[in-house]
Amino acid sequence: MENTRNTRNGCRDTRNAAEDVNHCKGCVCDQLRRLQTQTEVDLFLSGGQVIEDVIFITFDQENCCAFFTDPTTEPGSTLIIDCQEIIAIRIEAD
Repeated sequence: MENTRNTRNGCRDTRNAAEDVNHCKGCVCDQLRRLQTQTEVDLFLSGGQVIEDVIFITFDQENCCAFFTDPTTEPGSTLIIDCQEIIAIRIEAD
C-alpha cells in the first residue's frame, strides 16, 4: 500500500511505511535504531577517522542522522553524523 504525504520541501513522498523506517541502510544504521540512549561508543568513520568515547543521544530515521555528545573533549556540544558514513561502532564496556 502506497503512502503519499508532503515532505518538508513540498515534494510528494510516495514511499510506503516500511521504506520510511528502513531507508537508512546498513548494519550500523540498524544497530543505532536499537541502541540505548546514553551508551558510550567509539565510532569508526568511512574516511578512516576514529571518534572515541562519545555518548549516543538519539537516531533520526527520517534523515539518517545519529546524534552524540562528547562530554570530555567538547562538553555541551552535539556531534551529528550520517549513520551511513559510520562503518563500525564499538560499544564501550561498563
